[in-house]
Amino acid sequence: MRTKKVNIENAAKAQITEVFDPHIVADVNESQVKVAYFGAEFDWHSHPNEDEAFFVVSGRIAIDFRDGPVEMGAGDFLLVSKGVEHRPRALSDRPLVMMFEPASTLNTGDRASNLTVARPKRLSAG
Repeated sequence: MRTKKVNIENAAKAQITEVFDPHIVADVNESQVKVAYFGAEFDWHSHPNEDEAFFVVSGRIAIDFRDGPVEMGAGDFLLVSKGVEHRPRALSDRPLVMMFEPASTLNTGDRASNLTVARPKRLSAG
């Protein structure tokens, strides 16, 4: 089966209205590719059983760790190993970030909050 090409930036602009609201782009085996706009600060959290990868599509972000931040811009990739506490945040206006993680991964990891998205929406090809 052939799938449709998706322009991530155009689809996100048309379909994602809130920051830290992950949308599923694709399912890859038991993992998912998600995109979200980042806002001022997310919750500190970890994923005890899952690695999480971040790829910055546009804008600038930081991933805070307890020993200091890692700043990232468009084209940068970072893997956060399972169990490592972190906090994503925007460094520019509405940066767009792609995340790669197991489908079972909850966006707030080991902590539930008002930012928890239990059932992410799907980003359509448009």
